[in-house]
Amino acid sequence: MVREKVTVSTRTLQWKCVESRVDNKRLCYGRFILSPLIKGQADTIGIAMRRALLGEIEGTCITRAKSEKIPHEYSTIVGIQESVHEILMNLKEIGLRSNLYGTCGAFICARGPGYVTAQDIISPPSVEIVDNTQHIARLTEPIDLCIGLQIERNRGYRYSNKRPNNFQDGSYPIDAVFMPVRNANHSIHSYGNGNERQEILFLEIWTNGSLTPKEALHEASRNLIDLFIPFLHGEEETLHLEYNRHKGTLPPLTFHDRLAN
Repeated sequence: MVREKVTVSTRTLQWKCVESRVDNKRLCYGRFILSPLIKGQADTIGIAMRRALLGEIEGTCITRAKSEKIPHEYSTIVGIQESVHEILMNLKEIGLRSNLYGTCGAFICARGPGYVTAQDIISPPSVEIVDNTQHIARLTEPIDLCIGLQIERNRGYRYSNKRPNNFQDGSYPIDAVFMPVRNANHSIHSYGNGNERQEILFLEIWTNGSLTPKEALHEASRNLIDLFIPFLHGEEETLHLEYNRHKGTLPPLTFHDRLAN
């Protein structure tokens, strides 16, 4: 159980983790509460936090695979049970965590017969595989499977470019799901009467195992704070407004003035 307090005006906001579990290596769940909030604040925070959790947190995934022996994406290879397309879809699902900046290379070299799993991926030390047991392909004959991989850290979702010239060198782009948060929901519980009515915000977070729900909550919060920081800085020049052809100058606001407003 985690409990932290933040003082806002005369109220003390308190957040707590009320439930945390790991369903498997690629699915973690956390449930958090924040209170007490005045009417309307829970919805404001919940909507913003959900968008930040789903769209503002960076993640790592495989974005391209390359093999010169593959004629096209929908071909099959003798000695491999899966089609090329199925292998690419399996690579898309591989969960990774990293501290990358940009992209890096990795590769798979396996000899059949046998199963090819995520543990056969040879990657730099900065990249860690979440679940080594994730299935990639089954080799039914004594053949070699060698695939070059491109790994990238980014945010959001990106469709791969399927233009024909992307496949001429045996390189195949993969739809990239960078989001480590698989789902996020918020709900509100109201209590009290009349003007004393207050709210409790409940946040539910599911991650792919590359981040814990608590880590995702902290990162989303930092990202939201970074977005709002520019509004706390005063402009270099004073603002000039014109009302009824008369110009007036507004003095720059101090930090305490901004908080009071």
